[in-house]
Amino acid sequence: MKTKNEIISVAIKAADFIEYSDNSVVSKQIIKKETGTITLFAFDKAQSLSEHTTPFDAFVQIVDGKAEFIIDGKPVIVSKEEFIILPANIPHSVNAIEKFKMLIVMIKNK
Repeated sequence: MKTKNEIISVAIKAADFIEYSDNSVVSKQIIKKETGTITLFAFDKAQSLSEHTTPFDAFVQIVDGKAEFIIDGKPVIVSKEEFIILPANIPHSVNAIEKFKMLIVMIKNK
């Protein structure tokens, strides 16, 4: 097993660090701190997260595939190598247009 320092000291492709699962949404938390989190998600096609809000801003980068985000009722398509900001306290949902993976960085507000 690798130590924490060994994992930090190597380059890792985000899309290779999480696997798809049929008819599922899979998540893998990379960092969890009081100031925020970094999490990878893998969505199978047609999977979704229902509308919700979070009390902090989120930076989302698509690392594989394509997704539809609905932010405050407005749809936005985000594809591999693109990112989007999800503002704190604004309702949003996520739909997998095709299989996709995303890296989400949530930063807590003061």
